[in-house]
Amino acid sequence: MITKFNPETVHETAGYSHVTISTAGRLAHLAGQCPLNPAGEVVGEPGDYAAQTAQVLANCLAVLAAAGATPDQVVRSVIYVVSPEPAVLSAVWRQLTASPLAPAFTTASTLVGVASLGYQHQLVEIDLTAALAD
Repeated sequence: MITKFNPETVHETAGYSHVTISTAGRLAHLAGQCPLNPAGEVVGEPGDYAAQTAQVLANCLAVLAAAGATPDQVVRSVIYVVSPEPAVLSAVWRQLTASPLAPAFTTASTLVGVASLGYQHQLVEIDLTAALAD
């Protein structure tokens, strides 16, 4: 069972939960998913946040499915975006929350602007933790 909530004593959120509690006995910790296509190449033109975010979302969905999980079972997400600009971070967040993976971002989530990621021209990376059914 997964319970998500926001205590009344803290600020409102942009759609995520301050607390996610899982009573599931097993967790799947996904490695950070990168905007790589099946050939291992970074997708999109340099600077194309939308294309990279779409590929990261597709990779997350595929890895969740391989682990036997759905977006509703995600209990923690961390999103890394190469940008110091809040407008860019917000645009990526909007794309995430409008995607088929949207339930994963209503959980305890963190969105972080970073200076760089592991691949040349990489702009987005997401890591997830999902609670698997016993």
